[in-house]
Order: sequence, then C-alpha cells, then structure tokens
Amino acid sequence: MFEVSWTGYIPTLLRGTALTLVVTIIAMTGGIIIGFFAAMMKMSSSRLLQGTVAIYGTMVRGLPLLVQILLVYFALPALTGVRMPAIVAGAFAMTLFTGAYMAEIIRAGIQAVDRGQMEAGRSIGFSHWSTMRLIILPQAFWVILPNVANQFSTTLKDTSLLSVIGVVDLTMAGQTIYALNFDTIRVLSMVGITYMTIYLLAERFAAWVERRDSR
Repeated sequence: MFEVSWTGYIPTLLRGTALTLVVTIIAMTGGIIIGFFAAMMKMSSSRLLQGTVAIYGTMVRGLPLLVQILLVYFALPALTGVRMPAIVAGAFAMTLFTGAYMAEIIRAGIQAVDRGQMEAGRSIGFSHWSTMRLIILPQAFWVILPNVANQFSTTLKDTSLLSVIGVVDLTMAGQTIYALNFDTIRVLSMVGITYMTIYLLAERFAAWVERRDSR
C-alpha cells in the first residue's frame, strides 16, 4: 500500500518517468535514422525505392499506433516464434512509427532549401553527397528543428499507449498507484504535471538552439 502523502508517490512516478524518457529517446533516435534514409529514398530517382518508402509510410501512418504496438507484441511472435520483452516490442513499434513521420519532416526540410544550393555545390566540384552533407543538411537542420521538437512531444505522449502491453511507463505507474489507494485526482495531476514539464523543457531547449543559430 502506498503512503497517503503525495511524496510517497514520487519514487514510483520517477521510475515511470525514466522509462518514458528512455523509450522516447530510443524512438526519436531510431526514428530520425530511419526517417533520414527513407527521405533519401523518397527523393531518389529510383521508382523502386520511392515505392518501398511509400508503402512503408502508408502502412505506418494508416494504422493507429496502438494497433501497431499490439501487432509487434502479439502477432510478430506468432509468426516468428520469438517473443520480445514488452519494453523492446514497444520501443520497436514506436521507432517504426516515428520513422515514418520523421521521413516527411526531413524530406520537407531538405526540399525547403533553395535548389540553387545543390547546383552551386556541384559547380565547385563537390559530389552530390558532399553537397548534401556540407551545404544542404546544415541549412535543412534549422528548418526541421521545430517539427522535430513537436514530434518529440508527440512521441513522449504516445508512450502512454505502452501500458496496454504492461510497460510501466509514467502513465502505467500512475494507474498502479491510484488502483491501490484511489487517490486518482492527485496522482493524475502529478502525472500530467510531469508530462507538461518534460514538454516545456524540450520546447525551451529547441527555442534556445534556434536563438543561438540566429545570433
């Protein structure tokens, strides 16, 4: 039984918060990597690569994230015979989901850079990839940064869906507490404040980075 005092809830909520942040960071990191390669494939001249990414994006964005989490956790083991721990399955599903959205964010950011920048890079002897790496991507970074911050916020909140497969994230930690002592309002308030605090810190960090670039 948990203590009645709100301070008794803090250790459990902190553990849930830590797990929420770990999953969010994994999903964002993996999603950015997947999104970058998917964006490159979508902008390539190969119809095969374009079609592959289109199918991936349509399937991932067309299915609710909750359904994808359940498919990875329950259906994938039935097909492969290998069952992943709930936290691994949840992080994997969220990474694939985030990757589909990051692909569009990165593609839009790259295409927002003036096409003359690519031509200028090629005209001074840079290869296509060198021009992309040294000229295009640094400019695209500042274009996509606000959208990446928004995606971080979305991914952070989406981790609450992992509670359906037993992952004790921040939301599940709160549910565990008030299921024992029925202190629902106070516990949910603490959960909400924690989510909001993380969101505001991420938003302020992104704004700070943008301000540094504008100096």
